[in-house]
Amino acid sequence: MTLVPPQFLLRLAHPCVYVKGIPHEEDDRLLELPETCRIDNFAGMTERRNFADVRLAWNDMGIGVQVEVRGKHQSPQGDAGKPRGSDGLALWIDTRDARTSHRASRHCHLFYFLPTGGGPDHDEPAFVQSKINRALNDAPIASAGAVPFQSAHIKGGYILEGFLPAAVLNGFDPEQNPRLGFYYAVRDAELGEQVLGVGADFPYWEDPSLWSVLELMK
Repeated sequence: MTLVPPQFLLRLAHPCVYVKGIPHEEDDRLLELPETCRIDNFAGMTERRNFADVRLAWNDMGIGVQVEVRGKHQSPQGDAGKPRGSDGLALWIDTRDARTSHRASRHCHLFYFLPTGGGPDHDEPAFVQSKINRALNDAPIASAGAVPFQSAHIKGGYILEGFLPAAVLNGFDPEQNPRLGFYYAVRDAELGEQVLGVGADFPYWEDPSLWSVLELMK
């Protein structure tokens, strides 16, 4: 039995590529990020199996996130009123990368991108921002309409694409603060959970000191 997770033995900074022209305004795809934007969670270190391809990119307008889930035989499940228990992506971003504290600040954000669970019949894609448990201060809550987002069904899964404008990222300043704290979890009732770093044995959902670094590269 490993007492210390391998993720604790090194501090990784994940490069985030600059992509001009996103989000697309007239194309079918909101982002369609290239392979150079993929975020590697080094699942092989702990013999985990990935089922989601997670990609991030940025420009002066904000941050784009794209997730492709494959290997499903069932439809995704979700409820925008209960995003933590829904299929989809949870993304944590700290625009100050202040990971010396175990409690979130006003610069720490939690966003959910769900392939289903929105609308009156709970069958539409949904974007939800939530408060972070035990936070010292809460980040401003963005309205769903402020974040361009779409979901598309593909064979054996789905693709999520969203763009977080600078206006919904409290403290976003790439020139002064190009290193962000971040973490992700892709949850699926059928396939399980895929995370960036340590698993549910550690409270990554509320502790920024467990998050990784996202370095905005230009």
